[in-house]
Amino acid sequence: MNDKKETSIFTKPIVVWIGALISCFLWGSAFPMIKLGYSEFAIESNAMATQILFAGIRFVLAGILAVLIGCIIHKKVLIPKKTSIPSVLKLSMFQTVGQYFFFYIGLAHTSGVRASIVQGTNVFIALIVACLIFKQEKISTRKIIGCIIGFAGVVLVNLTGSSLGEGSILLGDCFIILSTVAYAFSSVLLKEYTKTEEPVILSGYQFIAGGIIMIIAGLLMGGRLEQVTSKGIIYLIYLAFVSAAAYSLWSTLIKHNPVSKVAVFGFMTPVFGVITSLVFLNEGAGFNWIHFISLVLVCIGIYIVNSSKKILEQDA
Repeated sequence: MNDKKETSIFTKPIVVWIGALISCFLWGSAFPMIKLGYSEFAIESNAMATQILFAGIRFVLAGILAVLIGCIIHKKVLIPKKTSIPSVLKLSMFQTVGQYFFFYIGLAHTSGVRASIVQGTNVFIALIVACLIFKQEKISTRKIIGCIIGFAGVVLVNLTGSSLGEGSILLGDCFIILSTVAYAFSSVLLKEYTKTEEPVILSGYQFIAGGIIMIIAGLLMGGRLEQVTSKGIIYLIYLAFVSAAAYSLWSTLIKHNPVSKVAVFGFMTPVFGVITSLVFLNEGAGFNWIHFISLVLVCIGIYIVNSSKKILEQDA
């Protein structure tokens, strides 16, 4: 089995480096693009139903793209087995519906930079869920230290008030944290379900299922896209591409490599999120050394947690 994996191009270090960094950059760039999309579609921060509708459309498109990418990579039509449908639906409730319900609303009530830093806690929350709830791996001193350092960074950025963009701690930062909790559960479920199903199939079809649920919910709640512009459509297509390409590439790398070898690059997502938010949203006016230290702490914490995973896997 190991020899078979080594023959794959996805095991080559340069491919892992480039592929993982591309995925993290795409995920990080989603922060400012969502806010720009809100602007083009005239979606106000309190228009919860329309935000959910917008997210639903994005993920249906993302699911279709992910499945198409998977079909091209595997050179065959990818259709989930009947026995996998319950897993797809359950996964969609956490990875798409739960995660992005809170994420889209939270992002509407905080700045792109703050959201990028706060969402950096997803590694720590996923670790807690995997270790203490699902018992998929053991907790360690290094992991605890990593979590403490990472959360210290999140606390630090919140102590600065609204200097890093206007926003609500309750509906903004707290909702972003809740989205990371949903993401943590989806990650653990994905790890479990991929034992019997192709990761790209699970990701693609759960996007479609979750997106449809969000579209229906958004419409029933009164959500409507009153304004549609060509720029807005471009942003929407880009966001769909982000989800499809990043998840497909990331899951393929995970399949052909030890999880720790790929996961260690996850600390770059909040870095790219902050950088792209500063560039595209002009949120740099309030960015100072305190926020820089906060971001560094989150990155250090994520690195420590992921490096401890690597050590455990090598010992196993």
